[in-house]
Amino acid sequence: MIETSTGLCSAALAENGKIAAYKESGALHSHASLTAVFIKEILDDRGLSVKDCDAVCVSMGPGSYTGLRVGVSTAKGLCFGAGLPLLAVGTLDVLVWQALAEGIAPEGCKYIVPMVDARRMEAYTAVFNAGGTQIRETKPEIFSQESFSDLLGDGKVLFIGDAAGKCSTVISHDNAVFCNCCPKASSMLIPAETEYKEKRFKDVAYFEPFYLKEFVATVSKKKLF
Repeated sequence: MIETSTGLCSAALAENGKIAAYKESGALHSHASLTAVFIKEILDDRGLSVKDCDAVCVSMGPGSYTGLRVGVSTAKGLCFGAGLPLLAVGTLDVLVWQALAEGIAPEGCKYIVPMVDARRMEAYTAVFNAGGTQIRETKPEIFSQESFSDLLGDGKVLFIGDAAGKCSTVISHDNAVFCNCCPKASSMLIPAETEYKEKRFKDVAYFEPFYLKEFVATVSKKKLF
């Protein structure tokens, strides 16, 4: 399993329904250099090769354009080379299962709002109930004091993700609980197993990450010759 959608680069191996190995790094701009290294180290430590795996799962976004490209390209290369099926899990789903698996959600939590930083006071968000079922569409959200007021008036709400910190500077409600963190490959286990059991495989040749917003290239101000 590969998670490179935010600032944390991570990879994990699952065996018999449990995480057997995991590696991560929060080093800046490390995704391209470390993703393949982590995968090789994990497999080598377990005495396995890529062909011993049943499938490869990657976090498909929304998130960082560059990070998603690295993760998806790596996953595709592994699947193509070893003839394995490709699975993909939404980044926001990973955050929700991270909250549930690690017991981050507060007692009496009614909703979980995963959020991935989209710069400035904006994030990619969705709304899930306490059982992990998505109940509101994934979309960009610009924070204001009134954001998610309908949810907060109904009970405890966990805001989780790398945009939770900046969200906490705008939303100040007694029912709001914030956990600023990045999604981890080890939290992909349950949704990845579901995708595999239901045979929801992606087309290795044509699958693209879920960017949500169109990528816009900028021109460097540096002078090049």
